[in-house]
Amino acid sequence: MGISLSRNIASFIFSSPLFSKKNGGIPIPMQLENMVSLVSRTGRHLQRYDKGCRQVVGCIPYRYRQTKQESLSTEEIEVLVISSQKGQGVLFPKGGWELDESIEEAAYRETLEEAGVTGHLEPKLGKWRYKSKSQGTFHEGYMFPLLVNKQFESWPEKTVRKREWMTLVEAKEACQNWWMKEALDEFVRRQTQHQKKEEQDEPVCTLYITE
Repeated sequence: MGISLSRNIASFIFSSPLFSKKNGGIPIPMQLENMVSLVSRTGRHLQRYDKGCRQVVGCIPYRYRQTKQESLSTEEIEVLVISSQKGQGVLFPKGGWELDESIEEAAYRETLEEAGVTGHLEPKLGKWRYKSKSQGTFHEGYMFPLLVNKQFESWPEKTVRKREWMTLVEAKEACQNWWMKEALDEFVRRQTQHQKKEEQDEPVCTLYITE
């Protein structure tokens, strides 16, 4: 069962000169425009740390899907998850924030590399401190919502990852990382808050009957 929410198209725009505005004004990092030539970054010689904690950045890619219930048409949010390289679970795209890029550029790059999608990057959902299961060290993870507008058939990690669109409820159940589940909760809270604001701002028409 999904959660239906009204449309919330974010107006977050990059100010970095590294971003161009192709495809109808959507900000896209110049180095990422040509998907075919993009290769996933490897190695950690540029990895960013803060007081010993590895800095990790990721996205919750999402879209609106039209659904029909009886005679009503609604929009349901779906999120894109990817398979883990080291296990059977699923997660949201994320990776290391490197020294030669902004946090927004890192989030955008990792999502394109791992999930093969691009779109509007919205304001940060928050920061979580967690312990890496494989390395035993502490990481600080930042998550952003990404409203997807383009999905590529080929992307750098296509051969090592699967991707799947899920409802919010399905993603919450399937996600293997507690901190990503909390980021998803924050995403839902933000969307719900915006929906309530939209409803409150709707004009009210009063009909006066005179005799």
